[in-house]
Amino acid sequence: MSGTGDTAAAPGADDEGTPAAAAPSGHGAGPVELPEYAERVLGVAELIPAGRVMTYGDVAEWLAGEEPPAAAGEGGARRVGGPRQVGRVMALYGGAVPWWRVVRADGALLPGSELRALAHYRDEGTPLRGASRTAEGHIPRLDMRRARWDGRDVGDARDVGDGREAGAQDAEDGRDDERDARHTRGRP
Repeated sequence: MSGTGDTAAAPGADDEGTPAAAAPSGHGAGPVELPEYAERVLGVAELIPAGRVMTYGDVAEWLAGEEPPAAAGEGGARRVGGPRQVGRVMALYGGAVPWWRVVRADGALLPGSELRALAHYRDEGTPLRGASRTAEGHIPRLDMRRARWDGRDVGDARDVGDGREAGAQDAEDGRDDERDARHTRGRP
């Protein structure tokens, strides 16, 4: 998930410019067996329901929770990976999974891939916040309060569908937000 461009494909990327699940450049041609940690990161990304997101840190915490204490190293103190390692895996291999569902904690869209990610979010009904006037290109952010998935109900994640239910709820929540904003400004 490292800033692949919206108009030009990065080396080793698929037709949409998304990093492919293949060997990092310079390591030969064709797919290779992924490192075990990378497979686990991509597995979590595939579990995230349409219309929901997890942060890089959320994915790292999820994976740390899977580790048996003996596998964590001496004394159980060693972490396998943190948010940066999750981001690195997504940058190298994330093209094979819904990469747009693993995001920054501040809700900002992935630099260089904003338009592609935004199209996915709109298709899936992912909650968004309007762009501020100072936002470059007036690109909205994710509404992390509503879009963030806590990883519960993993079995239900596969049965979410196309996210249209979430989109209908977003429209209703948007109307609620407008009413709240009018109320706080003292208008009826």
